[in-house]
Amino acid sequence: MTAAPTTTAPDRDPDEEPDGGTGAGPGDGTAGGRGGGPDAHRDDATGTATDTGPHDGPDAGRDGGSGTSTGTDAGPHDGPHDGPHDGPDAGRDDGTSTGTGPHDGPKDGPPGRRRKGRAAPKPEPYEDPFDHDTLPTPPGATATLLRSLLAPLRARVVVTTVLLLLQQAAVQVGPLLVAYAIDRAVPAFRQDDHGPLIAVGVAYLLCSAASGGLQYAFIIASARVNQDVLLDLRGRIFRHAQALSIDFHERYTSGRLISRSTTDVESLRELLSEGLQELVTVILSFVYISAMLLWLDVGLGTVAVVSFVPLYLLIRRYRRRAGRIFAVRSTTIAAVIVKFAETMNGIRPVRAFRREAANEAEFGVLNRRHERTNGDALLEMARYVVGSRLVANTAVAGIVLWGAHRVASGSLALGVLAAAVLYLRRLYDPIDRLGMFLNSYQSAAASLEKIAGLLAQTPSVPEPSVPRQLPALASEHPGREVVFDEVRFAYRTGGEVLPSFSLTLPAGQTVAVVGSTGAGKSTLAKLLARFYDPTEGRVLLDGVDLRELPVPELRRGVVMVTQEAFLFSGTVAENIAIGRPEASREEIEQAAKAIGAHDFINALPDGYDTDVRKRGGRISAGQRQLVAFARALLADPAVLILDEATSSLDIPGERAVQRAMSTVLRGRTAVVIAHRLSTVAIADRVLVMEHGRIVEDGPPAELVAGTGRFANLHRAWRDSLV
Repeated sequence: MTAAPTTTAPDRDPDEEPDGGTGAGPGDGTAGGRGGGPDAHRDDATGTATDTGPHDGPDAGRDGGSGTSTGTDAGPHDGPHDGPHDGPDAGRDDGTSTGTGPHDGPKDGPPGRRRKGRAAPKPEPYEDPFDHDTLPTPPGATATLLRSLLAPLRARVVVTTVLLLLQQAAVQVGPLLVAYAIDRAVPAFRQDDHGPLIAVGVAYLLCSAASGGLQYAFIIASARVNQDVLLDLRGRIFRHAQALSIDFHERYTSGRLISRSTTDVESLRELLSEGLQELVTVILSFVYISAMLLWLDVGLGTVAVVSFVPLYLLIRRYRRRAGRIFAVRSTTIAAVIVKFAETMNGIRPVRAFRREAANEAEFGVLNRRHERTNGDALLEMARYVVGSRLVANTAVAGIVLWGAHRVASGSLALGVLAAAVLYLRRLYDPIDRLGMFLNSYQSAAASLEKIAGLLAQTPSVPEPSVPRQLPALASEHPGREVVFDEVRFAYRTGGEVLPSFSLTLPAGQTVAVVGSTGAGKSTLAKLLARFYDPTEGRVLLDGVDLRELPVPELRRGVVMVTQEAFLFSGTVAENIAIGRPEASREEIEQAAKAIGAHDFINALPDGYDTDVRKRGGRISAGQRQLVAFARALLADPAVLILDEATSSLDIPGERAVQRAMSTVLRGRTAVVIAHRLSTVAIADRVLVMEHGRIVEDGPPAELVAGTGRFANLHRAWRDSLV
């Protein structure tokens, strides 16, 4: 029996195919064949992939009619994504795209309606700043981040600064003692008065000892401040990355996150541990020495201060040019890490499709780009060092010649000239080190801006401002009622995936959702799991809007088992216990027995204590899925979502899981998304989706006996078994 559709939608489906769009080169996915999946046709290198056939995704090209399309993308790709896909970034690369055939853009009225008298304009290609590693950042985010990092350490920063001030004061007394020795102590010594010279020697020794002790204390104090800042920053990046919503991670690659928490934090470490001391030393030296020179002799002091004008201009020019270079360098090293991480994560398809040579060439392009950027930074540094030395040496030579002339004429004491020359050398010697600081500063500033941009991102699925709790269960069964109330959904990147529809899933009912690829089945499940929030409407759990539930409460009530079961490094028992960390060993084993995983786990070398290693690579895909089922069962959720969760199992394994599922799902509200129609047999109700709409709804037996889409799907599946 075919039930009346429960959806309301525009006259024409927004995801109908274009007449024939072709994208050549990396494109934004607004023209050409449509792909789905959040990362379909997207990478930071070069490659080729071809999609042929209908695809549903929010970035798909649209046309006023219907038909089939063939889209070709030549450009960066993450791996083998051939075939239909479903997601926000379908058909999108990092370059440009060209298309043929008319398209209805989102600004041209409802889909399927053309204005008479003129052709509909093509939509503008969507430029996602995430593709260029330029996250939208509010003004002043970098300064705000730096203040927040230092605010808890304010007292220790003050103590560290005082130590450095005292250390520099002890250092700068030296030339004054030399001037006193030449002009006073030596003449007194000639007259058999040894006291002044001994006093100068003792004072110089005490100043040196004080300078060394203060320097040691400063290094210890500053190192502790630096490490606390870096510890806080790394923790913030990790916590914030985990808190960000799924749509962020689908657009921002893990390689970039790794770069933010390693390379960029390391740049900040270099600045804090070495650069800031150099900067403060140069500033204090300039203040102390300028004051001393002006006190010793106004003329010499004035010339020394004026000589800093060309040095200031050099510094200003270097900062401006190096800042641009280091901003590019931060992006290029991230691209290198992204390519490396993606290649290693996809090593199986790389080896299977003989992509080693192509990947090496692509990695070489990115690596050379990073090398050229580093070379540009070193070239700017070399220009600054040569210019600053030229200015400094010219100033010292001029002051020495003028001072010697004044000494010869008797208008300047020899000791004052000697002290002035010593001060000048101390004033100009740190200039080279200032260049190193500026190098570290520009690198750290670019990195800190990237980190601030990351930390400024807010979750698209936020915690509720006024959280609510779920009502008490109405029966002894854990299931709860699920209601989709006038829900519509479109991804941020554009394109409607689910037109407005309403749907009620009674508590304890097992509902199977079937349909062609791209029909919106997985999007429906993600809305129920609140990986995304609806663009319009509400999703209710026992009458409570999911947006009003605290995330811990929601995750206890709704659990999702995906097609790819992800296991963490650790034992089998630890991976099952993720469902409920406080569970006992007996409860863990009971969950495994209920799902049919106990026998194969006991057969492992160390049983439940066997380390499954990275991504669960020590056990098979089907066994990983059984562990994921046991994890979900242990969590004891009210709503269980199985998103093609049996697709990786062989026939005996699938039958074993189906037998266990009849016990596991009893009393729970379950949404089972499946391509294998054998999985549908456990369902109380079947929903058939097409282009985001529910086109059939009813018990599986009635739909099989009818003449609708599900009956045709079932007949084709049955024939394939024969």
